[in-house]
Amino acid sequence: MIQAIIGALLIGLVLSVLGSGGSIITVPVLLYLIGMQPQLAIASSLCIVGVISLISSMRFIKHKKVSWRHVFLFGLPGMAGTYLGAWTSTFVTSDIQLTVFVILMLMGAVMMWRNRSSRCKAGTLDVTKILLQGLGVGVVTGFVGVGGGFLIVPALVILGGIDIGLAIGTSLLIITMNSFVGFIKYYSLLSDKGLEFDWSVIGIMIAGGFVSSIAGQWISQYLPKAILQKIFAVFLVLMALFILTKSII
Repeated sequence: MIQAIIGALLIGLVLSVLGSGGSIITVPVLLYLIGMQPQLAIASSLCIVGVISLISSMRFIKHKKVSWRHVFLFGLPGMAGTYLGAWTSTFVTSDIQLTVFVILMLMGAVMMWRNRSSRCKAGTLDVTKILLQGLGVGVVTGFVGVGGGFLIVPALVILGGIDIGLAIGTSLLIITMNSFVGFIKYYSLLSDKGLEFDWSVIGIMIAGGFVSSIAGQWISQYLPKAILQKIFAVFLVLMALFILTKSII
């Protein structure tokens, strides 16, 4: 339980500061510290991150730091994609899922590190492109069992043309939508296989994540946006290397 609490504190902190990355911590914590089976860890991660993201988004909603247009344009097709991705995951092994996970983390890191002048100008939003991106991120979310924030935030900033502060709040709501749909699908699939979820661990991690998200909200007020992007990119690379050496190589 101590490991679960430590993991939960990190999850809430990362989500509230960066608007993403929660599942990147959650999956390894459930796999390596708690000892869950890979499929259960992936599914449980979606539930934990979905609830913590919803809680963390309340502050952004209160301060009107959410682009509702992007939430619906990105989130609704994302929900459909998440359902499809979760279903597709039943045809591959957990090693393949983790390999795809690592590749996408590294791609997200590069996108955030290089983001400077590539941001769209206000008013140039391509609705079709956003819908397709939402669908694609949703498929990834369901397939590898992550909220997808490490892809959503770069997409909103670079291709959606919105400020990173607004992108973080928007991302949290999209993560919530995608995560809940993915968890519902995984729950159905895994229950049919006779696998049982450890609700005590899930509950502890949600509670710990809520507490640390409050600290993260305070910290985020004092970090420049450019630094947030760099921290986010480095964090993704480090976690990708950890998973690569721990589970794939």
